[in-house]
Amino acid sequence: MLDVRRLRILQHLAAYGTVAATAEALHLTPPAVSQHLAALQKEAGTPVVEKVGRTLRLTAAGELLVAHAEIILAELAAAESGLAALQTGRHGIVRIAAFPSAARTLIAPLWQRLADTDASPAPSLRLSVLEPEEALDQLRKRSTDLAVVHSYTVLPRNFPAACEQAVLMEEPVLLALHPRQAEALRLTAGQPADLSRLSDVPWLTPGPETSCQEMIQRACGTAGFVPDVRACSSDFSVLTALVAAGAGAALIPRMALPETSAALSLHPLVHPVSRTIYTVSLAGTAKRPDLRHVLDLLHAPAGQGSVSR
Repeated sequence: MLDVRRLRILQHLAAYGTVAATAEALHLTPPAVSQHLAALQKEAGTPVVEKVGRTLRLTAAGELLVAHAEIILAELAAAESGLAALQTGRHGIVRIAAFPSAARTLIAPLWQRLADTDASPAPSLRLSVLEPEEALDQLRKRSTDLAVVHSYTVLPRNFPAACEQAVLMEEPVLLALHPRQAEALRLTAGQPADLSRLSDVPWLTPGPETSCQEMIQRACGTAGFVPDVRACSSDFSVLTALVAAGAGAALIPRMALPETSAALSLHPLVHPVSRTIYTVSLAGTAKRPDLRHVLDLLHAPAGQGSVSR
């Protein structure tokens, strides 16, 4: 019979990649991890890992076991969540990983809403500000409980196996121009813009480590040109300041705009691009009372529609 504890170790090895990292994550020693893997191979009756150079790689049997382990561990998480509902109510620590503009506009107000709730005691939050790819990786490694991530219509996102995701909101991507630049293009504020008319203007984009830059490259590519990038910053407040200074054009999701954007001329796109925001948790864990309470608070205001300015 397969030992669930050893399946958990194999699942962690698949997520973390090395015995040392797996041991650190599970608070074990590397020899203990190796012993458990050897025992799991005997239980399975076939190798589940193989050496490739100085590292271990899952065999086909190991990958099969990991796929089943995800389902088994999700069911165990659901059972633990049910017990927590009976025993402890909403008290607990909820770890959240969110991208910067979501952390500012969605997670920061969550603290106040938790303070105003009738839950006693209310869940305690821990926040890490991470780009979606890293947030999902932390979720897969069980280093966070909830990931708030995004995808674009021109750049769909793949979610890890054994995760549950729910749409939190959808928002448009807007073209931000200096008013003089908009006037030169004969665009009035709020008028839809055709990106093909902006092939010769300087562009300001997020850094290459973000999916937001890839979104801009794809949107401009669809419009028939490669953007002439003059500045990169993963801080959208820097990009909007540069637009306001006349440095170039930028594509900015509405939620990432500053509270006041009077110095900008903002335009929807003739061929719209939108960004969808998701909450993502490991399968079964959303039944945890504390995490469920946080999800309910996040989705209640967001479900009324997109963020407005």
